[in-house]
Amino acid sequence: MREFTYIDVILLVEAARWTLALAAIALVGGSIGGLIIALMRTATSAWLVRPAQAFIVVFQGTPLLMQLFLIFFGAPVMGLHINPWIAASIALILNTSAFLGDIWRGCIQAIPKGQTEAALALNLSTFHRIKEVILPQAFKVAVPPTVGFMVQIIKGTSLTAIIGFTELTRTGQIINNATFEPVLVFSLVAALYFCMCWPLSRLATHMERRLARSAR
Repeated sequence: MREFTYIDVILLVEAARWTLALAAIALVGGSIGGLIIALMRTATSAWLVRPAQAFIVVFQGTPLLMQLFLIFFGAPVMGLHINPWIAASIALILNTSAFLGDIWRGCIQAIPKGQTEAALALNLSTFHRIKEVILPQAFKVAVPPTVGFMVQIIKGTSLTAIIGFTELTRTGQIINNATFEPVLVFSLVAALYFCMCWPLSRLATHMERRLARSAR
């Protein structure tokens, strides 16, 4: 047992960088996956809609922690040995894809049908109709809920401590095991999460208000 020092505070702040890095990977990968899922969900072909629905049901209907366990402990069973960083990234990307896909599906469907009808009247192809008409309008609607969901991504990274990924929560556990100062250590951990999440929450609220005013 040792005393808690300013070095531990520095370690926690540095660990927060890994939390943000993992959240950024989840957001980028999840955005790509989410866009694919959203487009499949809004397609007219059942061969595209049903797999997307199944993907969303599976990853929204099971805890992120179980998904982490299945990927991290299941991969070696199939002969794939992956480290906690890769396992955490894969699990968070898949989970984020499911939620963003559902969010963005709603944003796409919120676009007035008249826009699609106008694009059809101009004889635009499906690709150009989606690229030039649907997605630019859906993007404006999707930004506030996407920014708000980033808060959930950041908080979700804390679960990766269970599989040994050394981010903010895991670093807090290690420091607490050495100092036996749980109140102090985890209060600082919570404060750092708050500093990362609160500005995003405020930004999402602000953007929602601006979007509501512009829609009047």
